[in-house]
Amino acid sequence: MKADPRQKEVARRFRKLTGAFLALVFTGISAWSAQAETRTFTDIAGRKVEFSLPVERVLIGEARQMSVVAALKGKEAFDRVVGWRNDLLLKDADTYAAYLKVFPHIAGLPQFGYIPSGTFDLEAAIALRPDILTLNLEAYRPAVENGLIQKAEAAGIAVVVLDFRIDADRNTEPSIALLGDIFGAEKKASEFIAYRRAQLARVEDTLAKAKPEKPLVFIERAPGISGDIECCRTFGAVNFGEMIERAGGENLGSQYLGEKFGSLNPELLVAANPDHVVVTGSNWAQESDIHRFVNVGPSADMAEARKSLAALMDRPAFRNLQAVSRGHVHAIWHQFYGTPFDFVAIQKFAAWFHPDLFPDLDANATFREMYERFMPFAYEPGYFISLDTVIDHDGRQ
Repeated sequence: MKADPRQKEVARRFRKLTGAFLALVFTGISAWSAQAETRTFTDIAGRKVEFSLPVERVLIGEARQMSVVAALKGKEAFDRVVGWRNDLLLKDADTYAAYLKVFPHIAGLPQFGYIPSGTFDLEAAIALRPDILTLNLEAYRPAVENGLIQKAEAAGIAVVVLDFRIDADRNTEPSIALLGDIFGAEKKASEFIAYRRAQLARVEDTLAKAKPEKPLVFIERAPGISGDIECCRTFGAVNFGEMIERAGGENLGSQYLGEKFGSLNPELLVAANPDHVVVTGSNWAQESDIHRFVNVGPSADMAEARKSLAALMDRPAFRNLQAVSRGHVHAIWHQFYGTPFDFVAIQKFAAWFHPDLFPDLDANATFREMYERFMPFAYEPGYFISLDTVIDHDGRQ
């Protein structure tokens, strides 16, 4: 039977359309394959980690790491984030509120507990199908011991260890670079690292040239947050202890604790009689049981912060210290120790410890400039206070 010419034309057009469709499909697959790139990175724990770029779904295992992501990605900071730890809301509620204004959807972002405390829900994490789970270095060993890393990797999740806290001098820059790789912001990461180096050099170059005597400094870790308020939790030669040393001070805790966190005997503090006392503070309203901490941080009330700081200096171990009698008592934002913003704290320490060497060094102005250059929301002052600080009518320094 002779074929109908109309059927031949329909068949011809169908083959043409099918061919075009398949060509588009294969072109799309080829383009995706060309864009996707599997690379191997070395994380801060020294592990070789392989993942494909670009990364689409990230679970942030420490919410304070978002400070770096925000600096690198701006208004796109949360575009690839599928969940995060609950530490920002608990330990830095004011910064969480600042994020919430710009990114209101994060109120519904899944939150997770802390791996070392056993409150991290791995099954819920796997259900979010992340490509990568970021961890802080202090959570790495517990994550190995409880099998979390092995289970996550078996589920196809690459685990990347970062550090802005344990050894900030060594690990901050590579951690920023790793987040730049993960979020496709390598150039911005390089810019931020260069900015941080330049701000540190403003202190370190001057100190290297002047070689001043080092004042003895005692820094107290989060007094008034929980339990009683007796002295004297502090830092060894790490973290804030290291920042004090880089700012030209001698950290009292380094003499007794080495590279650890710990407590000193109050009698030792009295005998040492430091030249400066610094306490760390933040908005810990969500987790404090005694609410006698110094609330410093974005948009903090400076007059109230100074009252809280003065009250802490009325404890027996502090009343007769020369630092107290001279007004060399300060509070600084606790969260400087878990972010790459440590250069701001170092600048402030240097201005406190060596005012003659740094009369024009304004850490508040530095932090404001950094926000204007890198962050997706406006800067709010309130990160430092001293007992000898003059407060204006608006409650600002």
